[in-house]
Amino acid sequence: MGARAEALAARIEQGAAQLAAYVEKLSDAEWKTPVAPERDGRPVNVIVHHVASVYPVEVQLAQAVGSGKDMSEVTWDVVKNMNAGHASENAGVSSADALNLLRKNSSEAAAAVRQMTDEQLDTAAPFGLSFDAPVTAQFVIEDHALRHSWHHLARIKETLGK
Repeated sequence: MGARAEALAARIEQGAAQLAAYVEKLSDAEWKTPVAPERDGRPVNVIVHHVASVYPVEVQLAQAVGSGKDMSEVTWDVVKNMNAGHASENAGVSSADALNLLRKNSSEAAAAVRQMTDEQLDTAAPFGLSFDAPVTAQFVIEDHALRHSWHHLARIKETLGK
C-alpha cells in the first residue's frame, strides 16, 4: 500500500464517519425530511443509503480508469436513472439499515483503494462524468467516492438548518 492510496482511503473513511455521526443523531422525522428540492428532493434516509450503496460502483469506476479502460459510457443520464431507481426501491429504508450499509461499504471502498498502486492512481482514461476528459483514477476517487459523503452531508445540513 502506498502513502497516496492510504491517504485517499483515510479520507473516504473520514467522510463516511462524519456523515454517520451527523445523521445518527437525527429524529425519525428528520430522517424522512426531503433535502431541498432545488438541491435534490430525496429524503435523508434515501440519500444516506444512496451514498452507501454507490461506494462499490465509484471504486469500480476508479479501478477501471486505473487500468486504462475508457469509461465514456458512464454519463450523467446513467447516474440520474440509477439514482431515480434507487430512490424508488429504497424509499422506506430504515436508519439502521442505511447506517449499517454506509459503514460496511465505506470500509470496503477504503480497503479497495488501499490496494491501488501509484501507477494505477496516475493512469488516465476518458470518463463520461467528466465530459470524456481523460482523468486519472485518483481524480475519480477524489471526485466521487471521497467527495460524495461530504457533498450530501452539506446538503442535509443545509436542509435541516443544523
